[in-house]
Amino acid sequence: MFERYTEEARLVLFRARFEAQQSGSGRIEPEHLFLALAVEDPVRLRQLLPAVANVESICREVRDGLPSRDPHTEQDMPLSHPAKRVLAYGAEEAHKLGHRHIGNEHHLLGLLREPSSVSRILETYGVRLEQVRQQILDSAPGTAET
Repeated sequence: MFERYTEEARLVLFRARFEAQQSGSGRIEPEHLFLALAVEDPVRLRQLLPAVANVESICREVRDGLPSRDPHTEQDMPLSHPAKRVLAYGAEEAHKLGHRHIGNEHHLLGLLREPSSVSRILETYGVRLEQVRQQILDSAPGTAET
C-alpha cells in the first residue's frame, strides 16, 4: 500500500503512530499526521508554509486541541477515517501534479483538503491549498519527487 511513499513520508506515518499513542488516542488522526510532519520534516514544512505561519505555534494549537488522556500502549493503531482520507487526498494530489512518488508535501496537501482542526488552524495562519500546491509546482526540479 505504501510502496509509492518516499522514505520520509513513511517516517511521518510511523511518527504519527507514536504521536497518537502519546496523546492516548486509539487511532491515528489528521492531527497526529501534522505533528509527525512537523517533527520529521520541519524544513520542508517551513518551505511550504507562508512566512507568517509559525510551525511551533501551529503545533501547540494542534496539541492543545487533542483530548488529554494517558498514553495508549496498544500495538494496533489504525488510521481513522479522516486520516485515511488525508492519505488518499495526498495520493490524488501527487497524481494531479504528475509526481511518481508520494512525499510529505502531498501529506500537507491532503491535510489541507480534509476538514479537521488541522486544516482550520492552518487556515487561520494563512495557509491555503492552492498556494501550497503552487509552491510545490514552483519548487526546484526533483524536490517534490524525491
